[in-house]
Amino acid sequence: MERVQKILSQCGIASRRRAEKMMLAGRVKVNGQTAQLGQKIDFQRDRVTVDGKLITENHRPKELYILVNKPRGVVSTCWDPQKRPTLLDLMPPSLQQGQGLHPVGRLDFHSTGAILLTNNGELTLHLTHPRYHLPKTYQVWVKHHPPESVLNQWRQGIVLDGKTTLPAQVELMKRYRNRTLLQIVLWEGRNRQIRRIAEKLGFPVIALHRSAIGDIQLRCQSGDYRFLTHQEIHYLKQTIQP
Repeated sequence: MERVQKILSQCGIASRRRAEKMMLAGRVKVNGQTAQLGQKIDFQRDRVTVDGKLITENHRPKELYILVNKPRGVVSTCWDPQKRPTLLDLMPPSLQQGQGLHPVGRLDFHSTGAILLTNNGELTLHLTHPRYHLPKTYQVWVKHHPPESVLNQWRQGIVLDGKTTLPAQVELMKRYRNRTLLQIVLWEGRNRQIRRIAEKLGFPVIALHRSAIGDIQLRCQSGDYRFLTHQEIHYLKQTIQP
């Protein structure tokens, strides 16, 4: 017996959170009755439909794990109401529909670099849960020259929205006339965290690029993508083990 939202995520219909919203909207039925959150079913026996369409084992696509180098000006979603370019627009047609791909986390519109796409809803749920602190590495250009005292503040944690951020690795890489390159490693991912901290400290971000997710290095050009290796997939799954 498995929860309905888990089955829908495994079948690539939607991420688990999205599947829950679909259930609350009454779009999912089990044996003709509206599915309830937390409801467990036997997928071999029970009849599951979404918007009247029957979902079967054949809907379970091959698990996909893709690393994208997001360019500036692309939104970290698979659909955008403003019709801006999305991550799926970077994929070939064979991956754009029917595969259930969705992003794991986000990068803001103006940031670039590594972002994962997968159709494994359970992995997405775990990797985006606050319990799991998968480090992410960023190359960040900021205005002017933050002194060591300011960098130490950043390393120790900064109060955002009434809560102190987790300690971060902040390494000075280069200084130029009016800008500085920092390498920053975070173990959490609050909304626009780096940009907000930099602004608060008085050294606004000029450019932000995510170069690695945990031990997984980007290794592809801007706007391009690559499939994760078996070793990288194993690494991600091991990361979320209790």
